[in-house]
Amino acid sequence: MFGRLLSFEPDATGVTVKFEHKEGRISFITDRIVRVYSSMEEKHRPSRAVVQEPKKVDFQARQQKEFITIKTKKLLVRVRDEFQVDFLTPDGRMISEQSVRSDNTQTITKEQAELLAKEGHSLPKEKEAHKFEVVRMLHPKEHIYGLGDKTGFLDKRGYAYEMWNSDIPDTHADFFPSLYKSVPFFISMRPHFTYGIFLDNTSKSYFDMGKEDADSYYFAADGGDLDYYFIAGETMRDIVGAYTGLTGRTALPQKWTLGYHQSRWGYITEDDIMDVAEKMRQCRIPCDSIHFDIDYMDAFKVFTWNRKNYKDPKKTLQKLTEMGYKPVTIIDPGVKKEDGYDVYEEGIKNGYFAFSAENELYVNEVWPGDAVFPSFTNPKVRSWWADKQKFLIDMGVRGVWNDMNEPASFKGPLPDDVQFADEDDTVILHKDAHNIYGHCMAMATKEGWLKYDGRRPFIITRAAYAGTQRYSMFWTGDNQSIWAHLQMAIPQLCNLGLSGFSYAGTDVGGFGADTTKELLARWVQVGCLSPFFRNHSAQGTRRQEPWQFDKELLEIYRKYVELRYHLLPYIYDCFFESEQTGLPIMRPLMLNFEKDAETYEINDEFMVGEWLIAAPVVTQGTTMRLVYLPEGAMWYDFWTGEKYKGGQYITKKAPLDTMPLFVRAGAVLPLYPLMQYVGEKEVEDLTLAVYPGIGNYIHYQDDGESFAYKKGGYNAYVFSQNNGRLQIKDAVKNYEKPYKGFYVKICRDGVTALSDVSGEYLKHEE
Repeated sequence: MFGRLLSFEPDATGVTVKFEHKEGRISFITDRIVRVYSSMEEKHRPSRAVVQEPKKVDFQARQQKEFITIKTKKLLVRVRDEFQVDFLTPDGRMISEQSVRSDNTQTITKEQAELLAKEGHSLPKEKEAHKFEVVRMLHPKEHIYGLGDKTGFLDKRGYAYEMWNSDIPDTHADFFPSLYKSVPFFISMRPHFTYGIFLDNTSKSYFDMGKEDADSYYFAADGGDLDYYFIAGETMRDIVGAYTGLTGRTALPQKWTLGYHQSRWGYITEDDIMDVAEKMRQCRIPCDSIHFDIDYMDAFKVFTWNRKNYKDPKKTLQKLTEMGYKPVTIIDPGVKKEDGYDVYEEGIKNGYFAFSAENELYVNEVWPGDAVFPSFTNPKVRSWWADKQKFLIDMGVRGVWNDMNEPASFKGPLPDDVQFADEDDTVILHKDAHNIYGHCMAMATKEGWLKYDGRRPFIITRAAYAGTQRYSMFWTGDNQSIWAHLQMAIPQLCNLGLSGFSYAGTDVGGFGADTTKELLARWVQVGCLSPFFRNHSAQGTRRQEPWQFDKELLEIYRKYVELRYHLLPYIYDCFFESEQTGLPIMRPLMLNFEKDAETYEINDEFMVGEWLIAAPVVTQGTTMRLVYLPEGAMWYDFWTGEKYKGGQYITKKAPLDTMPLFVRAGAVLPLYPLMQYVGEKEVEDLTLAVYPGIGNYIHYQDDGESFAYKKGGYNAYVFSQNNGRLQIKDAVKNYEKPYKGFYVKICRDGVTALSDVSGEYLKHEE
């Protein structure tokens, strides 16, 4: 494609390399982040993901015999014929070497194909011709992480995926090539070297991580430009921090959003909603939000309310608010094609909807029947959609849940040549807009909530692209009430976190099919420590509110929802730090213990921040499980206070009401008193659970909903301890309601964080 290397020309930000047939460019964002680019299209479209401006990077470019070298303080880039690019350390050690793709495509005879077809088996794919592909060598001990919400296990080596946002109703299995989100970013880790690669291409793209050839991986795309970023670093934390610096970070959410959310497709009337709201309070299950699925709308028309089933929706929402709930409503992108319907009429008048290749209004079918699709890729359309949020805000809604925004449709997928308006009023075809459709819808939604509500927006999206974390949080879509999906939830959420999506969760209990008592009990144990904690299920499935089974299940469910509310200040602190560092809240063990090779492929444990390890049961009938505690630390059992040395497997009893949970020695965990919802009571005294060891911890305190923290409007307390001797310092003192004092509990055998409500009291000295 490129041919022989001919010459190069350096400038202030990088090097343009000339080949026989095309040009390529190597440029620098930082001395660790390299952009590799070549134009493949007539029109270059600005990135929807990258927000970091390039820094001034000193580099030296030199012509060698068969290649050129470009060297910074942190990285050496080597460019060869055919625009093959290698990345090395400054002293010449290979980090990642480009190669060529071997042809390992399976061939079968005509007779074999006929036999496979008769039994309904799919045929092996032929080798596809992509617009471009980049092949890189795999080290024998290389591990691959990230790639967003893809199915399967934590380590993506040996899998192949496609980046094409897809609403697939079948039960999601390990071999699924794509799901709802396209995050073309991964992290590679092998002995002595760690790096990341982000392919910033919104067309359909492909990532084969050693499935076709065990010695190499490749990424490719069917359209768009060759445009990828190589990120070098000493650790995985460096890579995650650099990638989220490049594409943006999850902002600190309102504190109530970190509470428990109850939802179901099937709360059809105001009586249904109020029954759930009242039962939650009666059963003493803490809950901050009830979600309204599509049934609240009038004939599934967006920005309407069903006045038949809700006689006075504003009054209903006000009553929920008085009970401590924050209502959240679903919104789909499909606008009903109906004369006289104001949203449709306005969109038609202004040309805000997609058109077919023949320049006719494009119509497909979604929940309201025949529907049209806004061109969210255009800023005028986004501003119009933003203004529509005012209808919900004025009604008393506190958050929006964007669904069906792949975009999904009932009469087959949107054709590749459907036309959307782009940023500059030119046309962008569906094949290039598809993967950013949900991203741009989230942009529009956030714009409206900032304009009309003013607090930190709470926006959920199903479909997303790299960088959508700047606008929204996420859930993993339509999972099923099966054990395999509980098992998959942990690596799926951990890889989303490594991909920049810090605020994410799964539907607790499973969305489709019928959950069981045991499955729901085990799922709430995972959910209570996931960043987003919501029970959601489908119409026609078994109800899975906490009281739908028996007293034992209700008590187990309450125990773990209460645990979530006790740990809220810790989780909120994790989010505060995530906005600054990009590090996820829910993490695979190896992110914190990268030197411990035993952590690299643990799929059934996870960490919450720096200090907690959860080892949930994810298999039916299991009441005892093996737990690995990473080396380099001592660990306390959260429930018993028992102490363990790291670097070993231990066996823990795990009856149905117990999820093994461990705290790293040196931790100081802030705990809230029990509440039924965030803000039910003022927290004047904070409980500190101290786990003897050596450690420092920063706790943040603010109003929990405004943007004042961005201007320093918060308090920051530094808790330092040395084997139980605690020091408390005020690092920042800008919030008007500091704690009056602290209850300090020293945790040890038989004394745990939750064994009583208080400990030694220390008055806070201003």
